[in-house]
Amino acid sequence: MKKSPFLLLIVLTLLSEIILCFFIIRSIRDDGQDTVVINECLKSVGENFGDSDRYIKTLPYTVIDTEGTVLFLCTGDGSGKDAVLVNASDLSKSVNEAVHNNDTILDIQEDGEVIGKILFHNGTAIRTSRAKKSLMQVLILFSALQLILVFAFYAYLKHTIIKPFSKLNDFAVRIAGGNLDIPLTVDKKHVFGSFTEAFDLMRSELKKAQMAEKKANDEKKETIAKLSHDIKTPVASIKSSSEIGYELAGDEKSREYFHLINEKADQIKTLTDNLFTSSVQEVTQIAVTPGKQPSDVVETLLKNADYLHKAVTDANTEKADVYAVPKCEVTVDKLRLQQVFDNLFMNSYKYADTDITLNATLSEEYLVVEIADNGPGVKAEELPLIKEKYRRGVNASDKDGAGLGLYLSEYFLNEMGGMLEIESSEGAGFLARVYLRRDLRNI
Repeated sequence: MKKSPFLLLIVLTLLSEIILCFFIIRSIRDDGQDTVVINECLKSVGENFGDSDRYIKTLPYTVIDTEGTVLFLCTGDGSGKDAVLVNASDLSKSVNEAVHNNDTILDIQEDGEVIGKILFHNGTAIRTSRAKKSLMQVLILFSALQLILVFAFYAYLKHTIIKPFSKLNDFAVRIAGGNLDIPLTVDKKHVFGSFTEAFDLMRSELKKAQMAEKKANDEKKETIAKLSHDIKTPVASIKSSSEIGYELAGDEKSREYFHLINEKADQIKTLTDNLFTSSVQEVTQIAVTPGKQPSDVVETLLKNADYLHKAVTDANTEKADVYAVPKCEVTVDKLRLQQVFDNLFMNSYKYADTDITLNATLSEEYLVVEIADNGPGVKAEELPLIKEKYRRGVNASDKDGAGLGLYLSEYFLNEMGGMLEIESSEGAGFLARVYLRRDLRNI
């Protein structure tokens, strides 16, 4: 997987940091001093004490007398294999300072009597200071590099795992809600690539099954309608004949029989009508459980529904986010409201295929979301009917669908305490106005 190079880089960076820190710390150790050169310098100072011009100046050192007074400072002349050049300020000026700096301290003798001391500069303090500075630079550099790699790895995981998984989750919720119209974008570049293809294939197969079921139900309804019509015809004849027989009957007993036949004909007609009605106009039994939600949820649901990204803002309104709605609390069922927005956007995609203007406002009781397109619209005489079950406009004859989208959308909104208004005229686009009940208890 592509995440392996990220992990390898992080590990290599950590190892490099440890190795560099190890060598920097090792550099602090005392490298030692050439005892031969030290003895030569000590001898030259002892033999020529007070005459600094004749001192050997290969190494840096300080000469003090028995009272601790500094007599001479040698910074080194740069000659010799072990020559060291330092600043005079780096040299120890007293025995205590030399002990603190880990310098070499030797007595200067003349005729067996100590006449002063020579303090050979060791350089440990300078090396320690330089090592600390280098160590800090290495730590800062590698920490920044590791931070960059961690952020890059997180961005990679978010792009290849977190976001695709979130899309799969939203897709699964829609499928569970019965919405099979919105396809899942297939992207094989992330770890769920094969799953997205399989999920969308599942959606397609479920939709085919749904369409086949609808076709079978339609055929069943058509058969029942034909049978009811065929039954009504002979029943009407029987009823008519019984009424004529009742008028022509010569005795009361015969009239009773004809009256009974007439009542049974009416009973058969009523049962036939009920059978037809129950097959075509089933009562909707879909659970809707509204609850208090922030309006941010509405923004998310609008964004989810507009998967073709055709939404634009009102020309007279300036918004940072095309899906932004006023801040408030609303009483909605997120799943059912998602179905409402999905239905409205899908209708616009199918029948208009234009930009979709979004506009959201607050009224005293509602958050009002307007969704409008610039498509062919609906005829004025069809507008009052298209929210009914299985009713579709004449411009929908060449589009697949069951005529349930607006019917279910209105049903869901009513169950949530809201409502759905539609406006349209032929050639002037279609406007759906969604009213969501505000929760005003905490205001």
